[in-house]
Amino acid sequence: MTRVSIPVRVYWEDTDAGGIVYHASYVRFMERARTEWLRTIGIDQAALRERERIQFTVVDMQIAWKRAAVFDDALEVTAELTEMRGVSFLFRQQVLRGEQVLAEATVRAAAIDADTLKPRRLTPALLQQLGQ
Repeated sequence: MTRVSIPVRVYWEDTDAGGIVYHASYVRFMERARTEWLRTIGIDQAALRERERIQFTVVDMQIAWKRAAVFDDALEVTAELTEMRGVSFLFRQQVLRGEQVLAEATVRAAAIDADTLKPRRLTPALLQQLGQ
C-alpha cells in the first residue's frame, strides 16, 4: 500500500529543557505524516467533514521509542496503511534519522460521524480511495 515519508526538522519548541525531543512531539510528527498520507491519496479531510460529515480520530496508538532525537535533527517520518476494516484502519509509522529508527508506532484511526462522534462505516468511495 502507499507509503508516505515527510521531512521534519526539530525545533526548540519540540524539545525539553535539555534539547531532547519531548515524547509528545513524536505524536505530532506522526500526525503530520498521516495527514500527508491522506492528501497523497486525494482525501481532503476538511471537505470530507463538510460534505459527508465523516472525520477521522485516533483510537489506539502503540509507540516504541528507541533513540533520542535532538534539536536541529533532520528527521524523516513515515506512514503506511497496513490494515483496513469497515470503520477503522491501521498505520505503521516510523521516525528516522538517516537509517536509524528513533521511534516506531502502530496507530489505529477510525471514521466517526462528525455530528454524533460515534463510529461510522466508511463509504464505498472512501474504501476505494483508501485502497480497498
